[in-house]
Amino acid sequence: MPTPLPPLVVNERDIPEVHQIRGRWGGSYRSLTPGMRPHGGTLGVNRMRVPPGSAAVPFHWHLREDEVFYILAGRGVLRYGDELRDIGPGDCISCPAGSRIAHQIANPYEVDLEYLSIGPYDPHEVCGYPDNGKHLVRGIATVGTIEKQEYMAGEPEVPRVFELLGRS
Repeated sequence: MPTPLPPLVVNERDIPEVHQIRGRWGGSYRSLTPGMRPHGGTLGVNRMRVPPGSAAVPFHWHLREDEVFYILAGRGVLRYGDELRDIGPGDCISCPAGSRIAHQIANPYEVDLEYLSIGPYDPHEVCGYPDNGKHLVRGIATVGTIEKQEYMAGEPEVPRVFELLGRS
């Protein structure tokens, strides 16, 4: 008998909170759409909680995924490109994909910052991290730095296919 799919209707109280805190990075979240991907969807909504003195994630941009953040409680700071902006309850933040303008939400205040994080999950997403030069390439499950090279750098004088054919 196949495993039943997660429900499409959930109550936040019934979803366990996941804690991902590493020093002054991270926070806690509840995935409010556990049934979306198993049912074929791509959009996701997480309720995020960032403790005082923490930044949720590194400063980053998305090549393929739009993101929206809706502030529920507390206060925080949005870093968007070169700008810093105070954010609070009722603020809705749009971060369009493909702009290469990085964003980050941090909580320099004394109470938890709570917000909804809304966006798709693209298996071929690429993200850039301008503060440290890293990139995420989700399709190959890799985060790291990329060294620019000429297109033919590292290729042998005679293409390997000819060696495999025995016609070097």
